[in-house]
Amino acid sequence: MKQLLTVFSLFTVMGLQAQNPTWSDDVACIVYSHCTSCHNPNGSGPFSLLTYSDAVNHASSIQYKVKSKEMPPWPVNNAYRKFAHDRSLTDQEISTIVQWVNNSTPQGNIANAPAQPVYSTSLQIPFPDLKLQIPTYTIPSITEDLYRCFVLPTGLNVQKFITGIEIIPGNRNIVHHAQVFYDTTGKSSILDAADPNPGYTSAGGIGVSSAVLLGTWVPGSRPIFVPNGMGKRLPSSAKIVVQIHYPEYASGQVDSSKFNFRFTSNTVRNVSDAAVLNHSSNMVNGPLFIPKNTVKTFREEMISPANVSVISIGPHGHLLCKSLKAFGITPIGDTIPLIDIPEWDFHWQGFYDFKSPVKIPVGTKLVGIGVYDNTVDNPHNPHSPPQDVSLGEATTDEMMLFYFSFLLYKNGDENIVVDNLDHGQHHLNCVSNDQSSIASSQAIELLVYPNPSNKVLNLSIPNSMSYIIQVFDAMGRLVLEGNDIKTIDTESWSKGVYSIQYSSGDKFGVKTLVVE
Repeated sequence: MKQLLTVFSLFTVMGLQAQNPTWSDDVACIVYSHCTSCHNPNGSGPFSLLTYSDAVNHASSIQYKVKSKEMPPWPVNNAYRKFAHDRSLTDQEISTIVQWVNNSTPQGNIANAPAQPVYSTSLQIPFPDLKLQIPTYTIPSITEDLYRCFVLPTGLNVQKFITGIEIIPGNRNIVHHAQVFYDTTGKSSILDAADPNPGYTSAGGIGVSSAVLLGTWVPGSRPIFVPNGMGKRLPSSAKIVVQIHYPEYASGQVDSSKFNFRFTSNTVRNVSDAAVLNHSSNMVNGPLFIPKNTVKTFREEMISPANVSVISIGPHGHLLCKSLKAFGITPIGDTIPLIDIPEWDFHWQGFYDFKSPVKIPVGTKLVGIGVYDNTVDNPHNPHSPPQDVSLGEATTDEMMLFYFSFLLYKNGDENIVVDNLDHGQHHLNCVSNDQSSIASSQAIELLVYPNPSNKVLNLSIPNSMSYIIQVFDAMGRLVLEGNDIKTIDTESWSKGVYSIQYSSGDKFGVKTLVVE
């Protein structure tokens, strides 16, 4: 009887704790793992969330945004396809934040709070092979969003292969998104010369139909990296053209965005970026025309002419778009889920990296489905009352594109690991009670010293067990992986909090590393 009472009391206490989350024990971990990569003093978010007082000051807004799933921005349907570097919140995490706010945001025992992550201005490509910058540009007086394109000569006289692109907004308050293309036709230079101010205006694309997309940045994006042994071709005659979206409130502000490129000198496989499914060549029930006061569904199809590996996908639509979905149907009738965005948001677009490259067998039918709402029920409709809308590059026009980053398939591509962490493992500073109880039965101890570190970090596992490690930074980016690593030179690393995930056989563990 005493044992039963003890167990009952224990479960009662655990239940009360679960219903009364605190900042220190519950909420800080969620915020640090999912929010502060943008919401820090040097980030793109409008305010910082590094401290308890920061969170309390914005508690109502936080509760509303996470409950409505507007934040963190992750519009993809995880049940359809899981992607690398997932920043979404689980239903349990949302419930924890909502309860915390409803219970007047208790701080709890501050000694239990996880280490506050450190975000510096250090670059992810600190020593670029090519560094470009737009001319200092003052946004003129505008009454609608501005899409400004800047032509940036590379100075290269030989072909290069890009393995990394880092887009650094010069003014995070006004750079809504940026896209990087290359142009070999010279048409972008002609458009630039015809405009007396720096750059030229072009919505949708850069005004060059044959331009090749290299990458996209939106708030919260990680730098663009391709898996080892791959690269994006940059012809010797190409000029880089960047399109930057400035919102209408940017009038009078100044921008000088930068772009860092990393090349490889090794022989690599070429990665291409193309709108494989698009409104121009493979829409089966086109054209893309949405009459006023109607909701229309469009379908795009194409047959894969070869075995290819897809490493990322980027859907694109405008303000009438309500949902976008893409999948493949193999010759034997299997379905390959690619992406599903059930509630499209024009303001949160970008490429999504697959956890491992996805093989598309030759003969696979690739399908894209888009729903467009041109009625008064669509709060994003740019016209009141609704007007007929057709294909075009302006925001008030419409588009339906699915960009693929892909290359010819090579045996074993699907085994390349881009990100093998489940959602919970992306937590850098804590492990939930449920996870810790499971982990404890299979845990092994990795010795990490000195910690904090600023030069050389030592690692070892007792009994000389063989192990595999992966190190992730505060934004969930893989910075190091390998087998039986004994020392790590951290002197050149950015200051902050890192997560070391390690395993040996069926045993595993997690360590937090602080680099000072």
